[in-house]
Order: sequence, then C-alpha cells, then structure tokens
Amino acid sequence: MSATGAESPVTPTIAPPRRILHVDMNAFFVACEQLRRPELVGKAVVVGGSAKRGVVAAASYEARQFGVRSAMASSQASHLCPHAIFLDGDHEYYGAVSARVFEVFRQFTPLVEGLSLDEAFLDVSGARRIFGEARTIAVNVREAVRTQVGLACSVGIATSKFIAKLATDFAKPRATRERIDAGPGVFEVPPGEEIAFLHPLDVGMLWGVGPVTLEKLHGIGLRKVGDVAACDPRVLELVLGVGGAQHLFDLSRAIDDRAVEPEHEAKSIGSEETFGDDVTDAQELRRHLRRMAESVARRCREQGIAAHTITLKVRYGDFSNVTRSRTVATPVDTTQSIVPVTEELLADIDVQRGVRLAGIGLRNFGQPDTQLSLFVEPADVVDQEWRVASRAVDDIRAKFGDDAIGAGQVDETRNTPWGPRRDEH
Repeated sequence: MSATGAESPVTPTIAPPRRILHVDMNAFFVACEQLRRPELVGKAVVVGGSAKRGVVAAASYEARQFGVRSAMASSQASHLCPHAIFLDGDHEYYGAVSARVFEVFRQFTPLVEGLSLDEAFLDVSGARRIFGEARTIAVNVREAVRTQVGLACSVGIATSKFIAKLATDFAKPRATRERIDAGPGVFEVPPGEEIAFLHPLDVGMLWGVGPVTLEKLHGIGLRKVGDVAACDPRVLELVLGVGGAQHLFDLSRAIDDRAVEPEHEAKSIGSEETFGDDVTDAQELRRHLRRMAESVARRCREQGIAAHTITLKVRYGDFSNVTRSRTVATPVDTTQSIVPVTEELLADIDVQRGVRLAGIGLRNFGQPDTQLSLFVEPADVVDQEWRVASRAVDDIRAKFGDDAIGAGQVDETRNTPWGPRRDEH
C-alpha cells in the first residue's frame, strides 16, 4: 500500500518464452554402422535392402553427393552410386544406440519427447538456471552425444516444436556434387523472430503439406509460407477443407503451443520383412514369422507392456494385401504366446500365391500378468514360465550382446525391414 493509503499497482509477471530443442541425429543408421566399423567412415554407405527389391533406409553424405536419398529404391541407388557399400539394417543395434543417445538427452532435461530412434524434442525452458541459455545447452548436448556415444547430431532451437524442427534443417550438413558442407550444427530462431524466419520458406515445409496439398496450394498461387499467412482463410477452406485450412493457417503464423510430451503410450509395435524372392512355402514363412514374433515380443518386454491384439499382414507378389487379427483375453509379451496365434491366422492365408512381404503387429496394450491367480489354465502357467525364461534371455543379451544366446536353429538368410539381406562373402 502506498503512503496515501492507495493500493500499489501489481506488475504482472511475464513468463519467459519457451525454449525447445529439436535434436536430429546425422545419417543415424549409417553413423551407427560406422561406429562399429570405422573403416566405413568417409565412404559412400547405404543402409537398406538388396539392389533387387530393397529400399534405402539411410545414406551417408558421401552417397548423397550422388543423389542417393532415403526411401529410394536400392536399384536406383546402385545406379546412381555404383561404388556404394550396401549394408543390411540392424534395427536392434540401432535401438540400443538410440537408447544411449536418449540417456544423454535426459541428462539435460526430463522433458524429452522421442519422435523416432534418431529424433527428439527437448524442452529446456526450466533447465536454463542450471545449464545456461538454450544455445549453450544445445552446444553441450551435441558435445555430450559426440563424447559419450560417438555420434554427431544437429539441433534447432525455437519457442515452439514446429519452428524448432524447421530450424534443425538449417543446422544439418549438406551434400552437393562438389562438396559436403558440415553445417553450423546449431541453428536458433530467437523469440520474436519466428515470422521473419518462417514466411520466406517454401510452403512445402509446413507440416502436413504433402504432394497433393502442395499441388493445391500452388494451384491458387501460394508458394511461400508468407503467402498462406496472407491468404483469405475462406479461400483456404474451399481448397483444403475447414480442418486442413486452420492447421496450415495457424502454422503459417507460427502458432503452435503443443507441449513436449515426455511419454507416449505405444499405439502399435510391429515387424515386417520384404523377401528377395516371393515365398510360396508355408514352413519357410513360419520361420520368418517366428523371428518377427521374437522381435516384437522383446520390444514389448523392454517397454513393460503386453498386447491383447495380434495382427498378421501379408503382401503378395501383385502388391495386394491381406491382414488377419485376433484379440486374446490375456495380454501377451513372449514369442511362445504370439506364435500360436499367428499360426492360426496363417491358416487362412494362401501362401502358394507368393508372399512378397510379411509382418506381425501388436496393439491394444495392457500390463503383462506377472502373477497367477488361484484359477488358471495350464497354458497360463506355461506362458508365465516362458515369460520368466524370456526375460532371462533379455538380461543375457543386454550384458553379453544379441549373439550371446538365441534359438536352437539360426536362419542366416534372414531379411530386414528394408528388403532382403545381402549375402556375406
């Protein structure tokens, strides 16, 4: 209260703007391979399936100089870069390396939202008192990942997730035919400069703008993000519909208040393989499916969840798809409980037509039953025993490596999610 008896005005407290990092690993799958095979550093390396049927999962910057890109057919990649070294993907190894990277992220903030194995948002708004300003934190994150894991990453900084993700693109290395530009490593869009950064960008950089939407936007003369921001919303609605128009209109004005969510409930866990030659033998397909069942079961146990619904997916040589699902009362997280269900589903599939791709998916998750009730079926007892055994195997692999223990018969011709595994000579 003032000397005159009047109440003193209260100055409102203005919260400082959010500071969000978007961290993206550089050529992650390739970098993982180079981590365990240093002789590959500096060479044109492609991770993916065989040149016959596969798809590029990742390419080193040396391979990108020749035009090789992710999601490109491996046959095209081989044509563009004949001297490239093609490697089969090792998803479990990449997952293990990714876990180490995310451990580094959590050294700086508990607010880490993973987008994929090699990409995450970090909200460091509350970490600045300890670690300094956002740019300092970004530099330290990059250095910690490099020293503790041995990999390089790029970081974008902004007040929102959308702008931070765009900023990362300006931090990353660039490969042209002439040279590889290392990039700045960290790129920041300071608070208040979001519009100046955003509006000159191509409209295709807005989230949700795919080829079809891009064509529609170009059709009404919208080429830059700023064009969308200046467009009459009613025109956008006529072209994109109400929901799509509002989404792009908000983004074009840098409106994105979504929080970094450190935990996402798994919606599905799956494993797929594309075969070098169409599989027509049911027994051969069962061997592949058992391996996939082992993979998805292990990932369930790693996350401490179990699935009620098992889905079998088959793609024939003519690219037609068939899916079959079954929901079980007791959630499953072991190979031994998933395989019988896939066997039943497979009985309804005509394998002789020639299977190009097969996959197993799990969803509708719950907590695994770790204790048995007084009234149990014999199968429940067996499943509980297998769960204990499976976790023991998980522990052995975690300590001594994935090759330390395995099934009684090992299929050395196994395929990968990106296509057939190459022969090793």
